[in-house]
Amino acid sequence: MKDISIDLNELDVNKIGSWPMPAKAAVIIILCILVLVLGYFLDIKGQQEKLTVIRSQELQLKDDFQKKWQKAANLEAYKLQMKEMEQSFGAMLRQLPSKTEIDDLLVDISQTGLASGIEFELFKPQKEAHKDFYAEFPIEMKMLGDYHRFGRFVSGVAALPRIVTLHNIEIKKDKKQGDENQKMTMSIIAKTYRYLDENEISQLRSAQNKKKKGRR
Repeated sequence: MKDISIDLNELDVNKIGSWPMPAKAAVIIILCILVLVLGYFLDIKGQQEKLTVIRSQELQLKDDFQKKWQKAANLEAYKLQMKEMEQSFGAMLRQLPSKTEIDDLLVDISQTGLASGIEFELFKPQKEAHKDFYAEFPIEMKMLGDYHRFGRFVSGVAALPRIVTLHNIEIKKDKKQGDENQKMTMSIIAKTYRYLDENEISQLRSAQNKKKKGRR
């Protein structure tokens, strides 16, 4: 068998054509490896990164499509739900007294108290407070009675056709009465609400803007 060992010192780079076949093959293999490595870093790696981004976008698009499809499939149910909410909102709106009905509501609350058997020591409507889109109308009350009469009064107020909420309820023994008398005093703030009309909302927002400018 011939000795095919190669002395690298004997190889002349300028005379590659005269190199032995094993040396030529080794050079070709090394060049191929270099081309593959350079091709990976210059082209294939960038394409793989783009492919990863595209796959991520594909998953996001599929998720968006599924959500939109579910919304489209439930569109009729959403419309029905919106209609029910509008009807419920309209019913609640009708329970709020208008500006001209506040006096009638005050009479209803007073009559509810008298029908419950309580005695009013104080019945004082407070100044109306304007909020974002509605007005709050508080009524300060102090009454004399017992637990049963107070309970009837609270139930009667809750049954009124207009919305009235009760706050800051405080019940204590009436110091003016003797120890044997079971009468109590109840202090309470009743609040009713009404929606502001467009002119009132406009005036309220204008006043709020002036306050903000004044703070700057």
